[in-house]
Formats: sequence, structure tokens, C-alpha cells
Amino acid sequence: MRAVRLHGTGDVRLHEEPDTRPGEGESLVRVHAVGLCGSDLHWFADGGIGDARIADPVVPGHEFFGTALTGAYAGRRVVVDPAISCLECEYCFRGDHNLCERIIFAGHGTRDGGMQDLISWPDRSLTPLPDSIDDTQAVALEPLGVAIHAVDLSHLKPGMRIGVVGAGPIGLFILQLARNANAAEVVVVEPREHRRRLATRLGADVAVAPGDVQDHASRCDLVFEVNGNPDAVAEAITLARAGSRVVLVGIPDEDQTTFSASQARRKGLTLVCVRRMKEVYERAIALVERGHVDAAAVVSDVFPLEQAEAAFRSGVAREGHKVVVKLSDSDAPGSRPLQVR
Repeated sequence: MRAVRLHGTGDVRLHEEPDTRPGEGESLVRVHAVGLCGSDLHWFADGGIGDARIADPVVPGHEFFGTALTGAYAGRRVVVDPAISCLECEYCFRGDHNLCERIIFAGHGTRDGGMQDLISWPDRSLTPLPDSIDDTQAVALEPLGVAIHAVDLSHLKPGMRIGVVGAGPIGLFILQLARNANAAEVVVVEPREHRRRLATRLGADVAVAPGDVQDHASRCDLVFEVNGNPDAVAEAITLARAGSRVVLVGIPDEDQTTFSASQARRKGLTLVCVRRMKEVYERAIALVERGHVDAAAVVSDVFPLEQAEAAFRSGVAREGHKVVVKLSDSDAPGSRPLQVR
């Protein structure tokens, strides 16, 4: 089978490797497509994230779906939960599987991710896809899951004015979820014009460049920071009204972030950190099925597996929205195949 491995900063290579075989409680999945997350781009451009570094060549990719070849869902398309929790620690027992002390994550550490033709994955981490979800929508379900989890943590209420700093795929999903929750107004801050245009099309009332944030200072009852750099955190705090929440979704380039303590303190802000997602795929699928979220809108560029390096470089350049690496077509009835472009 084919597999792409990340060997170091900017170094991805296509390999021919023996087919994987599922272990006990696992299914063999033929991978159809993998979305590149901001964290994947950190691994490629920086050789790691925060204090986690590339130690050995690893197959990247945690936003992926495929067709199960064995197991309970054999013959059906499935979306993969990239996090494997231990089910034994105190966090797992209380339902916080995303905070598991011994979590294993696809494409990180020693667990290879989805950028390979075949992958073995626990049955409990697979969710079957209905025929109504096409391939372009399916590849975007994992970032939608992160957005849903962020909104769950936010205490969003109808009638709130919402700020979203960063209009990448997760930010665009949060924007749509806020609109579905009857937000009175959604203000998006994004440096790239093409992303501001898409944010407006997806329902933003205001989409501004960072230089215009001060014009909207203390306007929002709730703000989501979905970029990761300190400037974005500062912009989120500027947007927030006194007594409100700022939800930190973005992953910093370095293992730290900074902001004006005096401004945050004087506003009495509550800062909330988001780690991945919980078990939300069924909710994500329902939102897409019913047309409440346009998942396909965030997919802008699709590359074949042989052009994985070009896909990473395109993602790092942030010239589009969601960059996808396609491995194979699915045969779902009526599904629109991902078109390489």
C-alpha cells in the first residue's frame, strides 16, 4: 500500500509499505481522503507543535474517512475519530475522553494517521456515514466536530453578539453554528480577503481585517479565537465585552501565548481552552444532512496522494480554505466524488 510519511520539517515522502492488518477490536479501513488541519501544517512547517516534536517518520493526517473493509461496518463508509482514549482513567470515566491521560492520536507520536491507503482502527472510533453525506462533506466532519465542541464549551445563547477571530475551516463552522443558534450578530476578524468573503457568504454580519478590530471593541458577548497566534488572542480580548467569555480554539505556533493581562482583568473575562472534540459525529452528520451547516464550502483544494508535498505547501500558504489529499474514490450511491483541483 502507499503511505506518506513526514520525516522532518518540510520533508514528506511517498513510500510503498506492507498492507496493515487489523488487531482485535479493529476494522481495516480503505482511506478515501484526508483533510489537512492547522496542526498538520505546524508539523510540516515547524517540525512539531509546542513541546511535541517529530521523533520518527510518521504518517500524518487525522481528518479522514474511508470504507470499512472488515468489522461491524464492512462495506460502509465511515468517518474516523482520530483520538483513541484509554477508557480507564478518571477523565474517561467522567466522559471527558478528549482529556484522557493516555490518549493516542492519529498522525501524532507513534500512531500513524490517515495518509495511507489502508489503516487499522478501533471499531468504537468509527461512525457510519449515511448516503446523504457526500465525500466532500465527509472529509470536513472532524473540524466541524471541533467547532461543535467549542460551542458546547462557550455557553452560547440566542441573541448574543458573537465574535470569531480567524476564518479558517473551524472558524467558518463556528460562524455557521452561531448563526443557527440565533446569534444577534456575528463579527468575523480575518486577515485574508478571500476568507472574509467566504465568511460573509456563510452568514457573517461583519467581516473585518485585524487592523479594524478597534472599531468593534467591546462589541461581543462571546468571542471565539480560532487562529492561535498572540495577535489573534489580543483581538479576541478587544472584541469581548466586560464579563464575557473568550474561547481559545487555535493552536499557537510556540508553546505559549500572550495577551494584555490588564485589559482581560479589567473586563473580568473568562478564558476557556478547547482540546479537540468529544463524541459529536452524529450531531455533525445531522447538521450537515439538514442543511444547517455547509461543510463542502470550506473545501477549496484537492490534491492526489502523489502530490502530498504540494498539498502541505498550499496549506501553509493559506491561499485557500481546507486542503484535502485524496487517496481513492468511494462508491457511495449518489455521492459526488472529490475532484482534484
